[in-house]
Amino acid sequence: MTGTPATTQSPAVTNSPALRTKRISAQVRFETVSVLRNGEQLLLSLILPLGMLVFLAKTPLLDALGAIPHGGDPLIVALPGALSLCLASTAFTGQAIATAFDRRYGVLRQLATTPLGTSGLILGKLGAVIAVIIIQFALAFAIAAVLGFTGPVDVLALVCGTLLGTAALLSLGLLMAGTVRAEATLAGANLIWVLMAGAGGLVIAHPGEWGTLVGYLPSGALGEAMRAALDGAGFDVKAMIVLLVWGLLGTLAARRWFRFE
Repeated sequence: MTGTPATTQSPAVTNSPALRTKRISAQVRFETVSVLRNGEQLLLSLILPLGMLVFLAKTPLLDALGAIPHGGDPLIVALPGALSLCLASTAFTGQAIATAFDRRYGVLRQLATTPLGTSGLILGKLGAVIAVIIIQFALAFAIAAVLGFTGPVDVLALVCGTLLGTAALLSLGLLMAGTVRAEATLAGANLIWVLMAGAGGLVIAHPGEWGTLVGYLPSGALGEAMRAALDGAGFDVKAMIVLLVWGLLGTLAARRWFRFE
């Protein structure tokens, strides 16, 4: 029997930049859709932060707490707080929990041995986080505009704070997911999210020594960077440096101790 012999692609072709980009793009789409279709992730990433934005903007809570001048616009604090909470929900808590259970069920180990590779898997997760954050920010700004937000926005400071905050919190989330059991990660990541929102400077600034202390934590630095970008102050250099340092430390620690199984 005669016929055309089967052809196989060479390793140079299968590992070409175009195919690698295509694989990573497919992983980004998969990770993004997984977040948006997951009810718990959707609650954490969108409903709670955006609900908090409306609540803080429409109630006198911030005025009562002294977080704004008497009679001031609550959106000046509520919007950056909501943006910070969105970012922490997606980059830290959501990715820590999802990655921990992927690791528990062997998904990470299997994906790492495919042509996607370890670096492609990480880039896919990073791309999905950025995609979800863009959706979150667009919805938050739309809601704030409906509520009457007209404050100044330093776009460059906002972008820099978002990128540095994402790097810091995502690296720490992956570190937790790669070193702690899935059940412990689930409990710990949710607890840390609550602490960051309530006492960690993520949503509102804290006065005194406590405020100074949390300013050196990722949550406090992210909150300060976002508030500065939206209240006319522009760049908060100290907050950016703190986020950069945490991002570098988290990345190095994750590379050193992250385990795929």
